[in-house]
Amino acid sequence: MNIIRAASQLKPGPRKACVAIGMFDGVHLGHQQVIRQTIEDARQHEGLAVAITFDCHPNSVVAPERNPPLIYSLSQKLRVLEWLGIDTTLLIHFDKAFSEISGEQFIRSLARDLGHIHSLCVGSAFTFGHKRSGNTSLLKQLGQELNLRVHALASVSLDGKIVSSTRIREAIREGNLDAASQMLGRTYALAGKVIAGDQLGRQLGFPTANLEVAGLVLPPTGVYAAHASVQHGQHRAVVNIGTRPTLQNPDPRLQIEAHLLDFCGDLYGRELEIALVGKLRDERKFPSREALQDQIRRDLEAARALF
Repeated sequence: MNIIRAASQLKPGPRKACVAIGMFDGVHLGHQQVIRQTIEDARQHEGLAVAITFDCHPNSVVAPERNPPLIYSLSQKLRVLEWLGIDTTLLIHFDKAFSEISGEQFIRSLARDLGHIHSLCVGSAFTFGHKRSGNTSLLKQLGQELNLRVHALASVSLDGKIVSSTRIREAIREGNLDAASQMLGRTYALAGKVIAGDQLGRQLGFPTANLEVAGLVLPPTGVYAAHASVQHGQHRAVVNIGTRPTLQNPDPRLQIEAHLLDFCGDLYGRELEIALVGKLRDERKFPSREALQDQIRRDLEAARALF
């Protein structure tokens, strides 16, 4: 998949652009409907399937007090868009200047810079532009003027409720990962870059990869069996989400640590994606490091038995 930062970089030549627009956090079932309509349009009209999305949540700029934690890291989102079949993603840097562009200005600039747009596809509740000045009614009005087709697709429901990023976040927070996976249309996974830790896992005999997950919604604390993927390789893992109370850190903070079973290698700086298979136990404080080591050994045995 080609990733561009400005619409003028697309250069489609004689091909038409079929465009999906959205934040696409989680790329859930509703988002997938929008993406698939765009890809189908591109196939029918020998065009390019283009997704337009943002490098951060718009609320992080226009309403920081209401900025939600994200379901996916940016790289996760881009991987799923590619997997679904998008040809090119226009990744817009969402900043204050961009937030002040009206919805009409935004669409007219896309029509000017992308070349020939055949269709625009969004969810029916989609709003955009300064103070949410753009909606599907404006899109349809501009579509008639600019000779482009507009798809405003109805929301997807599951178990009688609309699938949304908000609903998925709630399921993840509650530890209802099966429900989150159903709404995502794939196994829920969290991803982050492996960063340097304090090496305590190594001192205990169980080296761990520490993940940078700032800004992501997280499952409840505890110890989980998981599949860890890095650079197209998959490994069984035991993951701890918590503050490590046994180690009596004077400044405890929530951490994600993954011990990859039967793995030896350097993971620093790489992105590790972790799909939680099942919860092994709650996090708790042990009377000593030795007791913690014994429990970790039991956790590893339990994880092997679960796979």
